[in-house]
Parts: sequence; structure tokens; C-alpha cells
Amino acid sequence: MKFLDQAKVHIKSGDGGGGCVSFRREAFIEFGGPDGGDGGRGGDVIAICVDGLNTLIDYRYQQHFKAQAGRPGAGRQKTGASGETIVLRLPVGTQILEDDQETLIADFTEIGQEVVIARGGDGGFGNARYKSSTNRAPRKILPGWPGVEKSIWLRLKLIADAGLVGLPNAGKSTLLSTVTRARPKIADYPFTTLHPGLGVVGFADQEFVLADIPGLIEGAHEGAGLGDRFLGHVERCGVLLHLVDGTQDDPVEAYRTIRAELEAYGGGLADKPEIVAVTKSDAMDDGTAEIVTSFLEEEIGAPVQLISSVARDGLDPLLRMLLDQVRASRAQEAREQQARDHGEVAWSPL
Repeated sequence: MKFLDQAKVHIKSGDGGGGCVSFRREAFIEFGGPDGGDGGRGGDVIAICVDGLNTLIDYRYQQHFKAQAGRPGAGRQKTGASGETIVLRLPVGTQILEDDQETLIADFTEIGQEVVIARGGDGGFGNARYKSSTNRAPRKILPGWPGVEKSIWLRLKLIADAGLVGLPNAGKSTLLSTVTRARPKIADYPFTTLHPGLGVVGFADQEFVLADIPGLIEGAHEGAGLGDRFLGHVERCGVLLHLVDGTQDDPVEAYRTIRAELEAYGGGLADKPEIVAVTKSDAMDDGTAEIVTSFLEEEIGAPVQLISSVARDGLDPLLRMLLDQVRASRAQEAREQQARDHGEVAWSPL
């Protein structure tokens, strides 16, 4: 199945049915009076977060969704039938935005979440509604109210505990395939990874989800390479694992390039906890590995891990650090959720 993380769709809720002009004409009933019924309500357009989906590919082949209009009223004060509701089924992590791509309508983070994104129009009144002591035979009715018609954007952001960032060929996909059962494409040329991928890491009798995204290059926020749109898939992560290829000419500059792209993208990525690891230690001698690590530690002001995904060197300490950060992030989210449930503001350590 092809991965699709963004789609534009056009929706329209159903128009309300019109009211009816009708009068009773039964035999032996004098002055029967008006009995026109109201029109039915138009159908809504509803979005529901469901299990079993991980892409928006369904909305590549169908972009127009129109709910059914309400039926008009009828005599004998019969109200018209309501229009059928149309449902958009979306995967976890989907955001629904207005056509300006900035105004957020809904953010689906849990299975079962539901939101009405376009309400159907109300049905119009029939002439029975307008009967009064001074108007015994009204012929006034109301047409149904029109439904809502607009374009919306669907944007999928993967739900993961930790995210991998780095330049192309930094070893992100190799690490993902080593510590999880995911099987991303791996090759010795840039931009092998064209779509985000997820894997479940099992470590110390616990599990967490690791996300891999296509590599960034300098100027990605301006559209260079594959751009920086895929960074949206690590916005929800509690920690970023920044991989730096230790065999390249200037690892420190590579680190600075990615940090600059994270800051240019925004979304709070530059402020997330970060673990930095130098990859491909199996392709470096001890002296080179020590020099690269020390230069990066001086640049960052924090310890740097030295790993080799192919030789499986240094992975256990790295995964332990990741798991500790994931635990801290989950605990913070739990505190914030508890505070929201009680209408309070969660305390956050500086």
C-alpha cells in the first residue's frame, strides 16, 4: 500500500428539505385547515478515528464527499426523512485543517474520536407551523437551509515515542531495521527512504515506537531535497535521536545543518530532548572515532554515543537512554492529561 500523509478533500453536508403546503380535505371534516409537514434535516459529514489504517491513500482516489439532502415535508403533517450522514474514516494521528492549512478543526490521537466537520442544513417549516387565530389558511412555508460546502486538508502525523533525524545515509534506516522488525529500504545512495516508517523496539521488557523519516539536507525548509514536510511525523515524539555519520568529512557541520533545519521548521522540534549518536563506528579506527566524538561533545555540551548498527556495537546503552527519555515523556503526558481532566495547568520542570 502506498504511503500518503496529506490529502485535500471537498465536502458538502446535505441541504435541508423544504416545507410543504397542504390542507386537509377529508370528507365530513369542515374547515380542515393546514397540515403541511416540515422538511427533513440534511445529512452531516463526520470524521471518525478508526483502527487498522496507517495512510490516507483512500483519499487520493476520491476527493469529493457529499451527504444526502433531507426530503421535503408532506401532507398530514408528515416530516420529511433526514438525509444520510457520510463518514470519513481516518487513521490515528490525522489532523483535519481548514483550506488555509493553518486552522485546526480536529486532531485525532485516539481510536474512537469523532467530530462533525460539516452539519447538515435544517429542514424548512411547513404551512401547519404558521396556523394562528388570525391566519387560518396560511400558505407560507420555508425552504430548507443549505448545507455547508468547503475544502479541508487531511494531514497525517505518525504517533511515535522517539524519532530519527539526520542527513541522508546517516544510518537511520539501518538502525531501525536492526532494533525493530521493520524492513525499510537500505542502499548506499542518498534519499533511499522516501516515506516515513515505524518500528516497535523491544528493550528491557518494555516497548516503544521508533519513527524514521527521509533525510534532511541544507535548505530543506526552502524545498531542497525532499523538503522538511516529513518532520511533521516526529512532532509528537517525546525524544529525537540525532544520527551523525562519523565517516563523513565534517560531522560537526552535519550536526549543525540538521539543528538549523529543525529550528527553521518550528513546531517545537528544536526544544525536544535530543540524544546524539555517531554511527558507522565499524568503519572507523579508534583514534578517528575518539576525535569525532570529542568534537561533537564539545559542540553539543553533552555526551555522544558511538554505535554501529551493522556490528550491533553500542546499541544497548543507546536504547537504554532512549527508553529513559520515553518514560519521562510518557509520565509528563500523563500529568498533563490528569491536569486537563481536573481543569488545571500541569507543572513542567524547566
